[in-house]
Amino acid sequence: MTKYREVLRMSAGGFSQRVIASTLSISRNTVASTLKRAGEQNLDWEAVEQQRLSEKDIANLLFPDRKKESPYQIPDFEYMAKELKKTGVSLQMLWLEYCEGCRSSGKRPYMYSQYCELFRRNMRKNQATMTIPRTPGERVEVDWAGKTGSLKDPVTGDIIPVYIFVAAMSYSQYCYAEGFLNMDLESWIDAHIHLFEFLGGVPKTVVPDNLKTGVTKVFWVEPEIQKNYQEMAEHYNTFIMPARVKRPRDKSVAEGAVGKFANTLLGKVRNQTFFTVEEFNETLINYLDSYNSHQFQKKLGSRATLFAEEIDLLTPLPKQRYELATWRTATVQPNYHVAVHKMFYSVPFQYISKKLQVKTTRSMVEIYDGDTRICSHLRLEGRSGQYRTRPEHMPDKHQKYLQWDEKRFMNWAAQYGPSTEAVIRALLASHAIPQHGFRGCLAILKLPGKHEGAILEQACAKALTLSQRPSYKVVKRIYKTIKEQPATESAHPSEAHAFIRNLGKE
Repeated sequence: MTKYREVLRMSAGGFSQRVIASTLSISRNTVASTLKRAGEQNLDWEAVEQQRLSEKDIANLLFPDRKKESPYQIPDFEYMAKELKKTGVSLQMLWLEYCEGCRSSGKRPYMYSQYCELFRRNMRKNQATMTIPRTPGERVEVDWAGKTGSLKDPVTGDIIPVYIFVAAMSYSQYCYAEGFLNMDLESWIDAHIHLFEFLGGVPKTVVPDNLKTGVTKVFWVEPEIQKNYQEMAEHYNTFIMPARVKRPRDKSVAEGAVGKFANTLLGKVRNQTFFTVEEFNETLINYLDSYNSHQFQKKLGSRATLFAEEIDLLTPLPKQRYELATWRTATVQPNYHVAVHKMFYSVPFQYISKKLQVKTTRSMVEIYDGDTRICSHLRLEGRSGQYRTRPEHMPDKHQKYLQWDEKRFMNWAAQYGPSTEAVIRALLASHAIPQHGFRGCLAILKLPGKHEGAILEQACAKALTLSQRPSYKVVKRIYKTIKEQPATESAHPSEAHAFIRNLGKE
């Protein structure tokens, strides 16, 4: 599917149609038609952000009549190229195998002439050499160094590897490096955040290698950027342009910087012992300053002096750091809440029983239905089992109870006596959402008729001897029994004890 959001975002960022097409691995005609239809619909990136339009929403607005997916099976061109190098393999043979695969998958095959033409186009495209202009402030190239540093465990003496993230500005070759204990997504995102803060701004584009932490799919058609990585790029108003597979020219500056910097650094610290990654990074930063300030041998200046020309061209840092998000699927419970880390957050009650996607950061919980954000909540902290509930998410019959609050119920109960207060307090406390206990409270407090408040107080007192949290049904049964007794009579002790035992059984 064409990434219409990215087409509009990159266009708003000032990129040409050629660059957009190359970055997103789509044709220039597709870019042109997308921007043309967006202009006709008065749809730009600002409108997409304000209206929180999903990819599907944009596609429906721009091309409402377009089919979602082509019925044809795209040939595997990399496989074709590899197989044709083998003796006795021809395009005709591969096409017949391709047709057989289409029949088993239910997709339509291209005709033989189309199949051959698509292959020739792909070969021409991949054999072309892209010339990348070096514009100040335009690009930063990032990668993990091939070689690792090391730490020594102070207790066991074991050697622990340190993975080095290296970045280099394409124009100035100004470098940044940082050591991490692993190469997971969190480290990858943190490295970029620290890089931008080190530079004092954000380059227009980031060129990573096609590594799994940043690119979830590597294929000839379109690299798929990891969701958190894409969100981080949007937060810092930059663009991810993965280097093409087996195209080192796409990332030549970083490749050279990685090799040279990492080798030199590791050579200088080979006789030093580090016990923490903080110690390692402190030494690394000190060496970085010296490395970037070192004078070039074949031209005037240094990496630092060239970078001084780029600083003012970088995009300013946002006011807040990007927060790494985790995604999970959650089913909406009958009480119109989803559970996230043993806390509960409301959604509109219409979503009961539906599976939704939940995005969690350190401070926020956002809930999505597909690409559409339904709602967001401040993240709860502290004891498990807490609830965040929005009144507008509740059904009408629940919302009417919002006119009541715990204080109002307690004041009403106090008119009858301390035992009634204790029962109402226990009933409210027994519900995670106090509003869910309002119905029971109303039912209890409406039991007494005129001049019957003493009977309710007596019933509540007796109910508290049976349970610390007596239910409405128990209070009602006791209240009815007391009310039906003659005023001049009192229950025989044995009868009273039998009554309590029967309640206990129920």
